[in-house]
Amino acid sequence: MAKVLVIDDEPQIRKFLRISLSANGYEVVEAENGRDGVEACARHRPDLVILDLGLPDLDGQEVISAVRQTSPVPIIVLSVRAQEYDKVEALDRGAVDYVVKPFGVGELMARVRAVLRQRPADAEPPTTVTAGAVVIDLARRVVGRNGTEVHLSRKEYELLAMLARHADHVLTHTELLREVWGPAHVHDTAYLRVYVKQLRQKLEADPNLPALIVTEPGVGYRFRTGAD
Repeated sequence: MAKVLVIDDEPQIRKFLRISLSANGYEVVEAENGRDGVEACARHRPDLVILDLGLPDLDGQEVISAVRQTSPVPIIVLSVRAQEYDKVEALDRGAVDYVVKPFGVGELMARVRAVLRQRPADAEPPTTVTAGAVVIDLARRVVGRNGTEVHLSRKEYELLAMLARHADHVLTHTELLREVWGPAHVHDTAYLRVYVKQLRQKLEADPNLPALIVTEPGVGYRFRTGAD
């Protein structure tokens, strides 16, 4: 049973999340402020953290950084802050997803499942990522669609591989540009738009309605496995 730590100062939200998560088979641990949340994360070693940013003692962004110093546990931010800069900062600090309140419980549970599917297993991690008709063999650097190999340029493949290795997680523009093009290009978002468009043309069933490489407006991109 996966363990989820909920860090939120609102008792009603904690109760709602506890009931929803428990009904879906998760063990729930709760903390009502940032310091208790960081301590609970170290003590209980959860598989996932759901974190509110508006905490009474520490800002949630600080909590993300504090947790990241000692743990790689995935963090989903759940916040009323809908501004782009809040989302970008949270993701750059190490959160894997960002959900704006009010939220639908169905969507949240789908995001929880997507994140927990990425938990490392005791065995070697898989070297193949499958999303619908698309198969990405990371070991052989081969991409196929409907059983036919898709020819990609080096940068197209590097961008796709980066997204696939973090499937179902949001990667910010900054993260993608830094890893694929280097630190000198972290502001060159035009590169991303061009290469994402090229990948969609080669991989999507309908490039105008992308289902694999999904835009997170103002934040970055997510590679969806379609297994929600």
